Amino acid sequence: MSVLLRAGEGDAFTELSRFRTAFYGCLSARADAFFDLADALLCADGPTRTPVELSLLAEHQRGYGSLYGALNHGRLDADALRDLLISLPLPRFGGRIVLTVDVSPWLRSDAACSPDRLFCLVHGRNGRSSDHVVPGWPYSFVAALTPDRTSWTQVLDTVRLGPTDDAAAVTADQLRAVVERLIAAGQWQRDDRDILVVMDAGYDVMRLAWVLRDLPVELVGRLRSDRVLRLPKPPRVYDPRGGRPPKHGPEFRLAKPETWPEPAVVTFNDTPRYGKAEARAWDRVHPRLTHRSAWIDLDGELPLVEGTLIRLKVDHLPGDRDAPPVWLWSSATGAALDDVDFVWSCYLRRFDLEHTFRLFKQSLGWARPRLRDPRAADRWTWLVIAAHTQLRLALPLAADQRKPWEKTTRPGTALTPTRVRRGFRNIRPHLGSPARAPKPTRPGPGRPPGSKNRHPATRYDVGKTVKRPETLIERDRTRSQRSQPPTQRVTTRC
Repeated sequence: MSVLLRAGEGDAFTELSRFRTAFYGCLSARADAFFDLADALLCADGPTRTPVELSLLAEHQRGYGSLYGALNHGRLDADALRDLLISLPLPRFGGRIVLTVDVSPWLRSDAACSPDRLFCLVHGRNGRSSDHVVPGWPYSFVAALTPDRTSWTQVLDTVRLGPTDDAAAVTADQLRAVVERLIAAGQWQRDDRDILVVMDAGYDVMRLAWVLRDLPVELVGRLRSDRVLRLPKPPRVYDPRGGRPPKHGPEFRLAKPETWPEPAVVTFNDTPRYGKAEARAWDRVHPRLTHRSAWIDLDGELPLVEGTLIRLKVDHLPGDRDAPPVWLWSSATGAALDDVDFVWSCYLRRFDLEHTFRLFKQSLGWARPRLRDPRAADRWTWLVIAAHTQLRLALPLAADQRKPWEKTTRPGTALTPTRVRRGFRNIRPHLGSPARAPKPTRPGPGRPPGSKNRHPATRYDVGKTVKRPETLIERDRTRSQRSQPPTQRVTTRC
């Protein structure tokens, strides 16, 4: 019996068909080959080890040459695809949208002829001593999280970080664009609660909160355990000696409990995976900013970025491992009991994005192609995101085709993306394909046998090409040189 004859699946089938048609509309040059490549990626039997193997599938009607032709010379409207992803129904936590942002690298250690590569940190399995850096293309992803404990996320946007980009500025622009698209698409209304954005310790959550202060967002990020923050300034008391009133309160050292005052909120919860969870929250905790690092370009007085500091302590991690306390900082102030529990529970859902990254790399073969042009890598990345979105939309239509040695899915539990992909080949014939049938052609002559390549590829250096000034004097000198005409600039040699 066809999977389409089951009750309650008409809406899911219509939504999936509409997405496929709209996705084809985002393609212009080499659109048919690009769409066939996406279908072949969805209907493969196992993990994608190399894209050229996808050309052997029945869903890929063209030759293997069209596959790399679509990636290297095709055109994809990324903005239209972003709008399409935003227009899909979003999961919500009690009516509230929860987003997460994280960076995953596409490692290219042996691609000396590929430009725009950066040194990407690769975490080792034996602690920080085994961490190392590998050249690659880092991509920043923004995804919507689901309230249930699952491996599904809804990827909404991706941006590749280049050698001249500031990671904090790119993340701020990316989040601003996603939130503005959500508002324009009607996903967020004026009476709704602020969109929650959770992130890990690699982001300067306090700077992002100040840059995005004009948007309806609440940012939550993890802090390092050696940070030193400041409490709110005490009430002003008359001093006959005069003097300027203090701007900051006493120090709050995360590593020294003797500097902690009484928390404003304390909650206790029992969790099935972590045991007893205790959360303590302090209100209006902020950092003491200086004209250094990310704040060096800000003229005038530095802002006071206040928020809620949360200390989360659980009994154990999965597998009875020791659980060190986690420090979180939220850009919202005046948090109540329910707000504190909501913040740390949403932060724990942030790790679902790691399952999406693993699916991209291990099953869909995101980092497998040996592409030289980073723009071709961008097209392949968007193709993987579109394929993952189709798997998520096909979840109500797919039947569980488990292998004999796999566990049976419990009733009421959603299928994993890998199992949905296993049954997508049975769904695709009922969806149809907007791609046109291939035309018979002959392969090009190529380079004559025995001739030498007289156009060697250019080699590129790896790393940042723009450095941020470290002092105010260096910043002012750089600004003065930029304001002068090119003929009056003086080059200083060390």
